[in-house]
Amino acid sequence: MSKKNILLTPGPTPVPEDILRAMAEPIFHHRTPRYRKIFSSVSERLKKVFLTKNPVYVLTGSGTSAMEASTVNFHSAGDETLVVENGKFSERFTQLAKAYSLKPTVIKVAYGEAVRPEQIAEALKKNPAIKSVCLELCETSTAVLQDIKAIGAVVAKTEAVLIVDAISGLGADRLETDAWGADIVVSASQKAIMLPPGLAFISVSEKARKKMEKSNLPKYYLDLKLYEKAAKDADTPFTPALTLVVGLEKVLDRIESEGIENIFKRCAELGTFTRRGLESMGLKLFSKAPSSTVSAASLPDGIDGEKLVQVMRDEKGVALAGGQGEMKGRVVRIAHMGAITKKDLEEGLRVLAETLHEMNRHSEAAGRRIS
Repeated sequence: MSKKNILLTPGPTPVPEDILRAMAEPIFHHRTPRYRKIFSSVSERLKKVFLTKNPVYVLTGSGTSAMEASTVNFHSAGDETLVVENGKFSERFTQLAKAYSLKPTVIKVAYGEAVRPEQIAEALKKNPAIKSVCLELCETSTAVLQDIKAIGAVVAKTEAVLIVDAISGLGADRLETDAWGADIVVSASQKAIMLPPGLAFISVSEKARKKMEKSNLPKYYLDLKLYEKAAKDADTPFTPALTLVVGLEKVLDRIESEGIENIFKRCAELGTFTRRGLESMGLKLFSKAPSSTVSAASLPDGIDGEKLVQVMRDEKGVALAGGQGEMKGRVVRIAHMGAITKKDLEEGLRVLAETLHEMNRHSEAAGRRIS
């Protein structure tokens, strides 16, 4: 009997069979009317996923390339930026700011918690020179969902732009880009968008575009002005990830068929189901602001989280994610976005409970031998 292959990591996530088949079709040249028709279509249809009327640029690169684009295109040397750090991935905004000689003010939030909008309001009031506010929609490393709607209302009253990393959350956690005042939203293909890694997306509001015109930071491959110019001809300034764009067309067919509102509802229900399953094992939920993208739970003392993930993946065919940074070995994370089904989650939770029981039993046996 073949081993199970259930992928419940928060990226990459499962790619549906019909999308894999579309990407396996014979390749064709990208500087052609055939490709431009596809690219024009996906660029326009992505707006429905972002819930925006503004342009969405498609980059060939990982999600971090879009994060870097959000830094170099909307700032100038020495600009002040406000970064909310509540996990490994939000900390990347600070690293990018320092790499490009910006001056980051950091709001440190405990892992597992979301920033309070009042904290951002206070920081902006204290320093009106701040040009941007950077944070996650869903901090993937902690499974925390931020209140972008409330934060957007705070930032909209200032000259600063709101930059949201929705690499994991887009298409799972609700994000109303325009209505909530998210000026720049970055995302990627390997999460709720149900594709392999390799595409990155960035939406840009009119408020942000004005800053783009004045930016003097060095840039070349990630210069959005080049993408804007090429987009007029339904093209890209550099070689696109052609097969991924072909797959994206099929993904958008799926999303539109189900409806984005139904997707938000489905991911929320699967998130609730997952968290109840974790709690039924006696595990404590790690996030105090649960996400519809991924859930996290703290592991009992004496359980090696890295070993747990390894055993489940390599011996039982169920891939979960462990903790990162200070949470390494202490947390388990389960995604419930994209093409992940309730059946996948039921089996994943069953195998998790089984493996925890086995590891507990071995730990107790080892303890008896030592004593």
